[in-house]
Amino acid sequence: MANISLPLVLLLTCLIKCLLVSQCEAARAFFVFGDSLVDNGNNDYLFTSARADAYPYGIDTPSHQPTGRFSNGKNIPDIISEHLGAEPTLPYLSPHLQGQKLLVGANFASAGIGILNDTGIQFMNIIRIAKQLEYFQQYQQRLGRLVGDAEAQRLRLHELGARRVLVTGTGPLGCVPAELAQRSRNGNCDVELQRAAALFNPQLVEIINQLNQEIGSNVFVFANAFDMHMDYISNPTAYGLISRKGFDVMGGGHSWE
Repeated sequence: MANISLPLVLLLTCLIKCLLVSQCEAARAFFVFGDSLVDNGNNDYLFTSARADAYPYGIDTPSHQPTGRFSNGKNIPDIISEHLGAEPTLPYLSPHLQGQKLLVGANFASAGIGILNDTGIQFMNIIRIAKQLEYFQQYQQRLGRLVGDAEAQRLRLHELGARRVLVTGTGPLGCVPAELAQRSRNGNCDVELQRAAALFNPQLVEIINQLNQEIGSNVFVFANAFDMHMDYISNPTAYGLISRKGFDVMGGGHSWE
């Protein structure tokens, strides 16, 4: 994806108790907010150039076709869903997100966004964070019509009793393929962007710690995406990679199987 600006990637996951106790005892709904790291197809329903609907996206899926994910196969939410023992969440804009599918949760992420409203302005039609949260409110209304308003209220982010909010820090921005193409002549990650990420992440950790202190519980959990992705780059053979060339360092490169 060209000209991706990722000052902050947000992946918020909310784990809740079963909405309908008679159906299960430990079901969880899963909600995703963020950008191309976690978008699983919303942008395919938008008139925007920030799309993952062409080769080589999806080459390692069973169909070998693009799925709307900015990955060769699965993305981070897919893997989390697997660990939760749940089916993957559908994009909020998907016409298939109806009925019982709403109980699984929803993915509101949109490639190209950042924490600033003008981030990704070149992509025009994308779902910025404020709009993603607005869609979450719409989701609650839709869920209310399905299970009743009282149960739907239990999905409010600030009222969840059993919840975790995972906030991923910014990854190695200087190693993003688009930035390498524009800034690097020898294939090395851009020093300036790497320094920006290194300055940003510790400040994000401070904010998260402050929030947890105010709440009185470790609700917000920081994920160090920078170190994880740098490990892919510096030690690719440990992950079954022959070379880092052509590897989407920001997307993780997970196969579908």
